[in-house]
Amino acid sequence: KVREGSPNPHLHHRIEHAQHIHPDDLPRFGQLNLVASMQPYHFYGETRFAEERLGKERCRWAYPCRSLADAGAMLVFSSDWPVVPMNPLFEIGAAVTRASADGRFPDGWIPEEKITVPEAVAACTRNAAISAGQEGRWGRIAPGLDADFVILERDIYECDPEEIASTEVRATYLRGRQVYPEEG
Repeated sequence: KVREGSPNPHLHHRIEHAQHIHPDDLPRFGQLNLVASMQPYHFYGETRFAEERLGKERCRWAYPCRSLADAGAMLVFSSDWPVVPMNPLFEIGAAVTRASADGRFPDGWIPEEKITVPEAVAACTRNAAISAGQEGRWGRIAPGLDADFVILERDIYECDPEEIASTEVRATYLRGRQVYPEEG
């Protein structure tokens, strides 16, 4: 949605750290065309103390990825570095598996809030570009866009979701030029 009169009318309104949301507010994200910016990897460690600090009922709506997506929110993930590592595969893996650091939740913490690999990848790429007003420059591979991409050791769309976060990057390209590993 274009915001008339804005210095950058293509930027979307966003809620940063949209991680603990009252269920009554979920539909408002879609109604208001809001970006829900969050860091799913945060809950990997937070599950150890979340219920004690927030209570079980409020924790049900912690990091509600599926509910936000279903409500029409645009999900955008980031690392919030230096809080957690800058590896987007950690964010993707966390959103898809909802695994916890202590392993207490074999099906994932609040498993009904899991999202698919394509949805999680979009939150780190295409949606991030759209939310920054840069969809005409990056966020996907298409003619005329910067050729920023990685080559992974495995296909994260096909592998066991538990392997996503440990997937290694074999090469990184920025604007079509290999920058990792450095060409020799």
